[in-house]
Amino acid sequence: MAVSMYDIKGRSNTHQYKVEDYLGLVSKIAAQIKAKLPGHIEEEDLFQAGTIGLIDAINRYEEYQSAQFETYATLRIRGAIFDELRHLDWIPRTIRENMRKIEDAIFSLQTRLQRHPTETEIAQALELNIEAYHKFLNENAGHQLLYLEDFDLADEGEQFLERYDTGQDQTPLKNLVDLGFQTALTEAIEDLPEKEKLVMGLYYEQDLNLREIGSVLDITQSRVSQIHSQAISRLRTRMKEHKWIGEA
Repeated sequence: MAVSMYDIKGRSNTHQYKVEDYLGLVSKIAAQIKAKLPGHIEEEDLFQAGTIGLIDAINRYEEYQSAQFETYATLRIRGAIFDELRHLDWIPRTIRENMRKIEDAIFSLQTRLQRHPTETEIAQALELNIEAYHKFLNENAGHQLLYLEDFDLADEGEQFLERYDTGQDQTPLKNLVDLGFQTALTEAIEDLPEKEKLVMGLYYEQDLNLREIGSVLDITQSRVSQIHSQAISRLRTRMKEHKWIGEA
């Protein structure tokens, strides 16, 4: 499928990027995101949403010459997929509420102890024994570091990347970098307890799934899920402390 000579605003599209040339990129991104979602989410739905994001990137790219096309397309594809996930409401509200209980417990303990609380301390704060706490983490797996609600959008219809579009020379990618979010997140990950930091690195940098991480660390997949969930809660607590995400 070739893109029209003109974009959605009627301007000449001189780049002549073709959708089919980048469907592999859409497929790769959809698969990466799917690997971190609950089983009932269909990869085909993510792929279709990502393809819409790709078409949008092709039509809009000439507005953002300072970004490499593949980098810009990747942001648009991921944004379209996240918008679709938000529409599907794939994270039940009960999971968000339960994980917020853990975040609140972690924040309270960190404030009092001036260090990372242990699993046992978090469990005690939640009035759970350690086995019940581990079960609680497993039952509420699937939460994210960021929810779109964290950005406190004025208009719920606003797309994922539109909030970064200043209408000036800045690209969405450059605005994201300029916000310093990546630096703050890197520092927060570095400050995690060692095992949690290792799991996060294997999961997000090495793209290993939970089963593969379990094999590397010689622990069960269930235990990996618990460590990952707890790490996400610590990170969200840290990022909220520094006002990078809201209290949604």
